[in-house]
Amino acid sequence: MNQSVSPPETALFRPFAWLFQKPWQIALTVTLALSVVWGLSGMLPVNMAIVAGLSIFCIGLWATAALPEYWPALVFFLVGSVLQLAPAQVTFSGFYSSGFWLLFSGVILGAAIRYTGLGNRAGALLSRVTGRSYTGTLAGIVAFGLALAFIMPSSMGRIALFVPLVVALADSMGYAAGSNGRTGMVAAAAFGTWLPAFTILPSNLPNMMLAGMAETLYGVQLTYWEYLVMHFPVLGAGKAVLLVLLIRRLFPDRAPDVVPIQAMGPASRSERRLMLLISLCLILWITDSLHQVSPGWIGLAAALVCLWPYAGLTARDCIHEAVKIAPLVFIAAMIGLGAVISHVGLGAAVVETLSGYVSFSPDNVPGNLMALTGISTLVAMLTNLPGVPAVMTPLAAEMARLTGISLGAVLMTQVLAFSNVFLPYQAPPLVAAMQLGKLPLGRISLLCVLLFVITLLVLTPLSLLWWYVTGSIQGV
Repeated sequence: MNQSVSPPETALFRPFAWLFQKPWQIALTVTLALSVVWGLSGMLPVNMAIVAGLSIFCIGLWATAALPEYWPALVFFLVGSVLQLAPAQVTFSGFYSSGFWLLFSGVILGAAIRYTGLGNRAGALLSRVTGRSYTGTLAGIVAFGLALAFIMPSSMGRIALFVPLVVALADSMGYAAGSNGRTGMVAAAAFGTWLPAFTILPSNLPNMMLAGMAETLYGVQLTYWEYLVMHFPVLGAGKAVLLVLLIRRLFPDRAPDVVPIQAMGPASRSERRLMLLISLCLILWITDSLHQVSPGWIGLAAALVCLWPYAGLTARDCIHEAVKIAPLVFIAAMIGLGAVISHVGLGAAVVETLSGYVSFSPDNVPGNLMALTGISTLVAMLTNLPGVPAVMTPLAAEMARLTGISLGAVLMTQVLAFSNVFLPYQAPPLVAAMQLGKLPLGRISLLCVLLFVITLLVLTPLSLLWWYVTGSIQGV
């Protein structure tokens, strides 16, 4: 991962170039974190104030890449443990989460795909689907990733499976590591199979958290079709098109080389074994609602098969060469930070404070909807995307009473928030994809910010208009 953020080259930002120097970024982040702890300690419980400051510290350093991502992650584990901000099983919950082990299994599967040569074969086949132009390749990858979201419920599982294949496809098309073409293709795979999938009910974790909590707390059952009709036409399809346009603009490159399928020989025994293993993984991932086995443990089982010394699917030293500890520590800390924030009640305290400054009026439904979306968006930025339903759903009934909006519509404003990512730290699946595909943090952060702004200013109002046109606000 690129550990630097280059300063803008425009005259407008030149006077502020010092802000982009790493020592200043570190100093400003530490100062802001300490100021937050000091400022909140008189208004909130001490542990909550410390967690707020620790969040600013970690998120600030992750967002600016002023230090390697593992360093603030280790600081989080140290401070959380020494100060006992939460029980150990909460602080270190990232290490036994499904997402952590899906990232691990994705690394091993990617190594097996490269070792057996299956990546070259898959790249040649996918190149026929994605077309002969760079734009067509990006569009094909986004479309394939979105189609995969309809049949495979785990976003981490999709990324663990899809990103290594697209890396192999980039190799076969002549895009070298670090090139715009390779970065654009991997970004299209990561964002395409994850971001528009927030509009497909079972396809991302926050969606399922919202559905489960809404039914448990209020008896509201979100149906697949109603959820899809309400969100997919604007937030799903619209964001997929926007992704292709932005990635093409940010990462321009030449047309790809095309590898003819007939140039490939018959599949080797190891390739056939790996194809069988991946197919079995896919079947188990798709049917996880039936057998109740977490996608993370399915991926771990597949990784163990790949690492079996006599399977011939990976090199003998694969576990030493392919698995890097820094990305695993990073994603475990991200997941753990969100769990600690939820445990101490910081998110709920922020919402309660913000609600006191927002004037809800039953006569201003559009304004109320935008305000609710804004509050949920701030919660997503302070915690992470799954933190939105965890914090906002228990408060939805009170919000409905204050705004005069139906409970269902209040719940659905969360989708507008957790489907809009400001920076990569908010989304563990995106971070996992960046690690698997070696995407540069600075440029992917810029893509996130542009998507966030356009979504907030264009797609969110269009979504609310779509709700009115379809009568969703009254019907949900």
